[in-house]
Amino acid sequence: MSPTAVTPPAADRSAALAELLAACVSDPARVSTEVPRRVAAAHDASAYLFTPQAVVRAASAAEVGALMAGARKAGLPLTLRSGGTSLAGQAGGDGILVDVRSHWRTAAVLDDGLRIRLQPGLTVRQANARLARYGRRLGPDPASESACTIGGLVANNSSGMNCGTQDNAYRTMESLQFVLPSGTVVDTAAPDADEALRAREPELHAGLLRLRARVRDSADSRATVERLFAMKNTMGYGLNSFLDHSDPADMLAHLMIGSEGTLGFVGEAVFRTVPLLPHTATGLLVLPGLAEATDALPALLAAGARTAELLDAASLRVAQQSPDPVDEVRGLRVERHAALLVEFAEDSAEALEERVAAAQPVLDRLPAVTGTALVRDPRVRARLWHLRKGLYTAVAGARRPGTTALLEDIAVPMERLTRTCEGLIGLFDRHGYQDAVIFGHARDGNLHFMLTQDFDSAPEIERYARFTDAMVDLVLNAGGTLKAEHGTGRAMAPFVRRQYGDELYDVMRELKQLCDPHGVLNPGVLLEDDPAAHLHSLKSVPEVDPAVDACVECGYCEPVCPTADATTTPRQRIALQREIALATAAGDDERRRAVEADYTYAAVDSCAADSLCVTACPVTIDTGAVMKRLRAERHSATAQRAGNATARHWGTAVKGVRVALNTAHVLPAPALRAATGAVRRLGAGELVPTWADDIPRGGPARPAPRQPAEPQAVFFAACIGSVFAPEGTSGGASAAFLRLCERAGVQVTVPAELAGLCCGTPWQSKGYTDGHRTMATRTLEALWKASDHGRLPVVCDASSCTHGLEQLPDTLPESDRARFASLRFVDSVAFTAEHLLPALPEPRRLSSLALHPTCSTVHLGIDGALRTVAAAVSDDVTVPDNWGCCAFAGDRGLLHPEITASATAAQAAEINAGAYDAYASCNRTCEMGMTRATGRPYRHVLELLDEATA
Repeated sequence: MSPTAVTPPAADRSAALAELLAACVSDPARVSTEVPRRVAAAHDASAYLFTPQAVVRAASAAEVGALMAGARKAGLPLTLRSGGTSLAGQAGGDGILVDVRSHWRTAAVLDDGLRIRLQPGLTVRQANARLARYGRRLGPDPASESACTIGGLVANNSSGMNCGTQDNAYRTMESLQFVLPSGTVVDTAAPDADEALRAREPELHAGLLRLRARVRDSADSRATVERLFAMKNTMGYGLNSFLDHSDPADMLAHLMIGSEGTLGFVGEAVFRTVPLLPHTATGLLVLPGLAEATDALPALLAAGARTAELLDAASLRVAQQSPDPVDEVRGLRVERHAALLVEFAEDSAEALEERVAAAQPVLDRLPAVTGTALVRDPRVRARLWHLRKGLYTAVAGARRPGTTALLEDIAVPMERLTRTCEGLIGLFDRHGYQDAVIFGHARDGNLHFMLTQDFDSAPEIERYARFTDAMVDLVLNAGGTLKAEHGTGRAMAPFVRRQYGDELYDVMRELKQLCDPHGVLNPGVLLEDDPAAHLHSLKSVPEVDPAVDACVECGYCEPVCPTADATTTPRQRIALQREIALATAAGDDERRRAVEADYTYAAVDSCAADSLCVTACPVTIDTGAVMKRLRAERHSATAQRAGNATARHWGTAVKGVRVALNTAHVLPAPALRAATGAVRRLGAGELVPTWADDIPRGGPARPAPRQPAEPQAVFFAACIGSVFAPEGTSGGASAAFLRLCERAGVQVTVPAELAGLCCGTPWQSKGYTDGHRTMATRTLEALWKASDHGRLPVVCDASSCTHGLEQLPDTLPESDRARFASLRFVDSVAFTAEHLLPALPEPRRLSSLALHPTCSTVHLGIDGALRTVAAAVSDDVTVPDNWGCCAFAGDRGLLHPEITASATAAQAAEINAGAYDAYASCNRTCEMGMTRATGRPYRHVLELLDEATA
């Protein structure tokens, strides 16, 4: 072989690919071929794992088109990735992975909410939040709405619990802007869209007309398409487009929906919206068996039930294992029972009462085991829906470590629903899936079933293959579809031909060839001739840490993670641990070292540790807590002793920091930056920030002790208000709170030992466990005494510190935890809303206020109280649509300012696009972070209330 024919080394190929792709985008920093970035991005919610050769964050339709051309030149497939929540393997590939989430999050509400224009990176929940103020929402309502994005909603033709087939993505889409593999951009909102498509893509235009005639002219094809698309159906391409539309541009736009990134990239979509029905009545109807449940459906739907969710007997047994099961299943001896979770919804209370009254005779005739009562109380309704939505959590969380949670969905004609459910239960028994459950959208004949599977051994994969083949037979013999909502992906691609037959499968093949003649986009997804392709590239899930082993890599954590666009997400932090374990097991030391070296900063040090991830995680994994533990594990004994000494002398340490900050403000800034930079380079990068001019001076001393005769609370002024001076001259949140108490006639105690006390968060966040324990013991003992053994609530004036106080007992032995269990910690905002506002003078009101809730207000459940206090001082309170954790996280934003800059970018842009009389939050470091991000002076909301009532 000649020297020129030798395959270049992997490093050279990687560099050449990076250079090729960098030329496709305006910022080469958005291209990565590094191992850690590639393996982190490889993981999605499916059971498949493909490691891409490059990851690119595209920022425009032109860039996506250029990347498609680049992929074609490199001879590599290209996969588009937004939320990565798809379950069937359509969001991963082993070529070029293009992130179309990070730079694609704009929205425009049109016609007072009747329509909305969306980019693919917004989640469904974020889109609906923008529509809620108009009383509207998107038609599709997938259960994953908190994490699934508009890109996936379009690519999978998402539907959900309520929308049926009439309000899904296909039916409610008005227009699309999409990029074809050739680079052609089509916008079907343009009046001349079809003429433009014919001029730019004549072969495609003519081919679509040819396929339309081919489908329409065949009675068999037409009948098959009409039958399958009368149900929810996301199997294969949306061939109903050839029957529903005549112009090629319209046909192609609707074919893009449900095409799973195999025909083009949808960069923008305009949807017609549906009314938001705020008045609801919900009931869990437990019936003797599946037949009785399915027999009840026609009458319930005819009576106006908008939702009817089916739960089989196994689901009810899982629900009974909840720590606090709902009354309908508590004590029930479940045998062959089934249940329907039904809901009626209308736009007014009067209309709802009329609807329920009309439905009552239908409800009364049901052979319900535990009654047919419908509830309207939001808290009770939430518990019923938690039962349904918590099935995934319960089964996934309880699965054996190392196994994968599989959630599949099918649909069958309504009259065959009972037989199909019974058939599935028989398959579970026959193939050894004892933990499987069935639930789903019964009103649509749409069933979900969940089971757990090990993919690490050949016998287990063979078992899964046998079950899948039997399930395919069952569903297709019932005239159903193998995918109703979740998309074909790789899991069902080998079975598309069997569901549709040779003729319609060939139509799909020709459609793919017309749009993507070089086969660049997502090969192996949706169409696949290898009958065993669904059994290849299955994900191995090694055990790495009991705290994270339950992770199903669903991605629900990612939209709330403040470092998602900067370094890694919780899902990726866990996935990288698994990659390290797999590399270790395989003896791939080079890969292991590369991931481990990157992990220190990209996962551990950059984590804001705000733990918002646990609020979104369906199996309640707190990745932030795990990162704090990893910080602790790398500390030496000497470092732990230093942390402990700081805790013992905290009052002196705070005074020292205040003096240092005040001194720093009179020294030359360049010299300070040089000095702090040198200290950081010597190894103090996680302790000393690089000096910045916007770092505040030292704050005022904490309040002096108070011992009134009849206190109503203990005031714990956070030390962060003493470390950093507030904006303005009010004296900060502590002084404002005390003045408000005096004004309202509320007496509070201030402990004598306050100067040396702390909530413990600095030690907890940095992993100084000994110091955290020392501070916990000291602070809790002092507050136990000051609160009269828990009789008085302890009020704190910084939300993160209130949250930190709540967690202090967890550091202590069980005996001490029990002793302090009666301590009650209340944030000053919540205390003010409940106890001070009613007694204060009428505030002088501002015209407008921009409000920044914090991650801790979410954890504490006091966002409502924060808004109440803000509304007391302003007629118009705005929480940005792009709100999220600012990632300042104590000193994290000082140590790693790039993290806060990334986390706040969208929110800051939204704030700076308007003008407000004031800017408020409820935590000093969050105020610093938002002030830095926006250039606007953020202050504690109690400072504003103090001034407004003075």
